[in-house]
Amino acid sequence: MKRLLLLGFAALFLLPACQQKKEAATNPFLTEYTTPFGVPPFDKITNSDYIPAFEEAMKQHSTEIAAIVNNPEAPTFENTIEAMAYSGHLLGKVASVFYGLNSANTNDEMQKIAQEISPELSAHFDEIGLNPDLFKRVKTVYDQRADLNLDEEQSYMLDNIYQSFVLDGANLPAGKKEQLKELNKKLSLLTLKFDQNVLAETNNFKLVIDNEADLAGLPQSVIQAAAQTSKADSLEGKWVFTTQKPSMIPFLQYAENRDLRKKLYMGYTTRGNHDDQYDNKKILSDIVKLRVEKAHLLGFENYASYRLANRMAKKPENVMNLLNKLWDAALPVSKQEAKDMQQMIDEQGGNFKLASWDWWYYAEKVRKAKYDLDDNELRPYFELNNVREGAFAVANKLYGITFTEIKDIPKPHPDAMAFEVKEADGSHLGVLYMDFYPRASKEVGAWCGGYRDYMVQQDGKKVTPVVTVVTNFTKPTGDKPALLSLDEVETLFHEFGHSLDGLFAKNHYPETFVARDFVELPSQIMEHWATEPQVLNMYAKNYETGEPIPDELIEKMNNSKYFNQGFVNVEYLAASMLDMDYHMQNEPKDLDINKFEKEYLDGIGLIPEILSRYRSTYFKHIMGGYDAGYYSYIWAAVLDNDAYEAFRENGIFDQSTATSFRKNILELNGVKDPMELFVNFRGREPEITPLLKNRGLLRD
Repeated sequence: MKRLLLLGFAALFLLPACQQKKEAATNPFLTEYTTPFGVPPFDKITNSDYIPAFEEAMKQHSTEIAAIVNNPEAPTFENTIEAMAYSGHLLGKVASVFYGLNSANTNDEMQKIAQEISPELSAHFDEIGLNPDLFKRVKTVYDQRADLNLDEEQSYMLDNIYQSFVLDGANLPAGKKEQLKELNKKLSLLTLKFDQNVLAETNNFKLVIDNEADLAGLPQSVIQAAAQTSKADSLEGKWVFTTQKPSMIPFLQYAENRDLRKKLYMGYTTRGNHDDQYDNKKILSDIVKLRVEKAHLLGFENYASYRLANRMAKKPENVMNLLNKLWDAALPVSKQEAKDMQQMIDEQGGNFKLASWDWWYYAEKVRKAKYDLDDNELRPYFELNNVREGAFAVANKLYGITFTEIKDIPKPHPDAMAFEVKEADGSHLGVLYMDFYPRASKEVGAWCGGYRDYMVQQDGKKVTPVVTVVTNFTKPTGDKPALLSLDEVETLFHEFGHSLDGLFAKNHYPETFVARDFVELPSQIMEHWATEPQVLNMYAKNYETGEPIPDELIEKMNNSKYFNQGFVNVEYLAASMLDMDYHMQNEPKDLDINKFEKEYLDGIGLIPEILSRYRSTYFKHIMGGYDAGYYSYIWAAVLDNDAYEAFRENGIFDQSTATSFRKNILELNGVKDPMELFVNFRGREPEITPLLKNRGLLRD
């Protein structure tokens, strides 16, 4: 299991013996999967299975750890480090399904289970991470590492396990360990509640339009989608828009009614900020405060320093140096973009100042005026199935792998598709699920996860991965298929890149250590292929005629590649810097979240026409592993832009370059030092110039 470890669960032994037998006989988690390729039997799993399975899994894991601790033999790599890596198999099996489905197909009962199990998970893993006898064995092996003749993966795993124990508080005295356990419990519940509030707020807001005149400017496909949403909400004859991106962004781009654009945009940007049961301000303040306390307890000046200790960046100063350099380059560009839009407003007789809810609308008009291009011209060429097949075709040309749809297989949701992935020689590589459309039970955004990671069992048998890609893309409407925006196209390629990272993994042990600021390299590099003319000609075909995208449209796309880059970079960088500022607080104190956010963003000079990509009360990334880590996307962008230069230099489908990227990056991600992986591929450390050029922040 990737080191997501240090979650936790409790004890099935509280059940009567007869009930234990019944659970073991009927609970899908407690038997071996007999499904095709051993995927989880999603169709057999019920909500009542989770708690008993979690409890049995924790019991087994505790027994396995106890066996390591009580081993009378002297600590060795095999009987301590390797034994730990192979422990907790059932726990990983249950957690991967529960948390995967809780994100992609949740319900009230699952959310209650999450609230119940989260503190138990936290306590369970604290018992392991803070076990002094276990740490003593780990430290004994670590102190002998120079004499153990370990291979590179073993050495990297030992270093990271030792460091993880230290970062988890293993060196703390007993009293402070108890303090840390309480902090971890509180944080687990607060972060869960934060996420649940964002989902509730997203589902609760609807812009209902009953006057057809208010649809002026909207493309017919957008109107049809809103009518379809309205019908599903039993509001037939009206049009419903939501804060889900596929519904909101086209409305902001094309709706002529400025007041309605503002209403929808404010519905999105004020989520979790309404002083009601779903308000996240106090929750976030408490989280930031507790994180400072945790950092101090562990000997760090602030939480950012604690979180960066095992990342490529190492220190907050290194992150801020990069962010400030990019901010200084991007901010003037965004100001010029705002100036261009204001000029257009003035020329059209608009008696108002450009506001944040106007940006998409006037940006689209500027793009049309400057480049004779708008999003609606491109969508007919980006039919979802064609785009997906385009991503598959790129992977085939690079790595020789193939994707074959599997119909008769359990799926995490009826909307999901399943594919068997095979090597060029026809051997099985893994299973890929893809789940594309928004629904109330699915969290917003897009992500890639795993229901099973690659590993080599102790008996030598190789376990192949089961990977899932989850998005919230534009749905089919009426007689039209799902036609994606360019941003959605790039998102599909992005998440597909993550899936290749999982599918190609060649780690021997079930536990790997992927640096958060390296994890986006495999995904972001795939985005480059999405808009290459050669690749567009492979998949961008008109959904009605089958004609390939015209060269003139490709030329317009190329000419407009720097379009809106000031906005794109500034809104992202603002969120990254806000995240760092929250987590660079040195004192635990109650924060007025709205005041804190405003004062910081005003202080760095964010122009009022642009809001931070994520405002504080719905900034889910910093609840889900990107705390003091949202910068990771731009850190990895330095890497992916430089890495892609190798493909440009040798040919975007050059086989030797692709093989090197697979062998040096994708197969070994999490089992060797990330900078070493990059240098082995590129021949040197990364340079920032390709990123600046590709984003229009440094022109030739």
